[in-house]
Amino acid sequence: MTNGNSLDPWYDSYAQRTAGLSASEVRALFAVASRPEVVSLAGGMPFVSALPRELVTGSIDRVMTEDAAMALQYGGGQGLRQLREHIVDVMSLEGIRASAEDVVVTTGSQHALDLVTRLFIDPGDVVLAESPSYVGAIGVFRSYQAETVHVATDEHGLVPEALRETIGRLRAAGKRMKFLYTIPNFHNPAGVTMSRERRIEVLDICRSNNILVLEDNPYGLLWFDEPAPQAIRSIDDEGVVYLGSFSKTLAPGFRVGWALAPHAIREKLVLANESAVLAPNSFGQYVVNAYLDAADWKGQIDTFRGIYAERRDAMFQALGEFLPDLTWTRPNGGFFVWLTLPESLDSKGMLPRAVKELVAYTPGTAFYADGRGAQHIRLSFCYPTAEQIRVGVKRLANVVNDELELIETFGSATRPNAVVQQTSSVSAPPPNIS
Repeated sequence: MTNGNSLDPWYDSYAQRTAGLSASEVRALFAVASRPEVVSLAGGMPFVSALPRELVTGSIDRVMTEDAAMALQYGGGQGLRQLREHIVDVMSLEGIRASAEDVVVTTGSQHALDLVTRLFIDPGDVVLAESPSYVGAIGVFRSYQAETVHVATDEHGLVPEALRETIGRLRAAGKRMKFLYTIPNFHNPAGVTMSRERRIEVLDICRSNNILVLEDNPYGLLWFDEPAPQAIRSIDDEGVVYLGSFSKTLAPGFRVGWALAPHAIREKLVLANESAVLAPNSFGQYVVNAYLDAADWKGQIDTFRGIYAERRDAMFQALGEFLPDLTWTRPNGGFFVWLTLPESLDSKGMLPRAVKELVAYTPGTAFYADGRGAQHIRLSFCYPTAEQIRVGVKRLANVVNDELELIETFGSATRPNAVVQQTSSVSAPPPNIS
């Protein structure tokens, strides 16, 4: 074979869009972060050990006793009807009034995100996304050859005026914008929540510009002090596609998520779902359905809330003790804190040293499509214990202080591309402000 290269003889045969496929910086950390001696503040893994085993085994036993023949068989492309009815009940907790007919069950909400992108994006189309944004979404958009354009956020979420300005600038440049991707509740990675007033304004801006809103909401029920504002989808049932998941409120291993879409989009989502996987995981759907039928699932979510709130507070306390001169966001739910470093530091360049010091985090560069984020770190408090969080933050502080001491001693920044890097537009209140 004369084409290709020495490592991959099929290199010249791949579709152009495969150039957008790359391992995320989060995934690249897993092998290191899973070492038992490393305190991982990197991955957003739910603390599934808080889920009583009997709730899961009881659901599995009921499925195998009562529905085994169906649960082990192919299912429909839209998903199990009974489960879709439960999903409608779950969404009603955030103000959404919907029909099970407009719900499509998917293999996690990541699959739903891929399907929506597949339906709407042609090469060169623009996806608007918060600044920063979810690394898994950026990867999907890149794989379909979309251009991801970030829109500024602050402690109250997406900034409407920045959205107007961005849309105007892109329209003047002849760009075609297909949808706005947003995580309005306890954002990944920034931890911020979009205010009620901004949700209304952002939706109005998108309506007036014929831009679909893709609302991704895996964390919405995991609030600590007070619920987030009601879902954007509760305001408008035609201009919003809503993505949900049981990965954070039950367990990610079931791989059960969903999309709630306007009728015409829903029809295409079912066809795309069937084309991709024939049907979503039947067994997982039946088990989740049995769990929702019999378990106190709301009480279990309360249990998760209590655990995550305690761990968030442990992170706040550790950051205040060991890194008091830095700033960070103060989430009221979810899994993540967004830490801002001194301008001279590079979170990605600093990571090998941090791993050597037995602490892992996710560098901010993972959450931008345009190379930004070097001054930021995403810290996850969902999986490690409060004591592990304290140890991890102390180790991180040692790395940060050592890096700053080196810079002071040698008079140069550790960040090789400091000229082109920009700081995130997420602003964090001072650490001593509640």
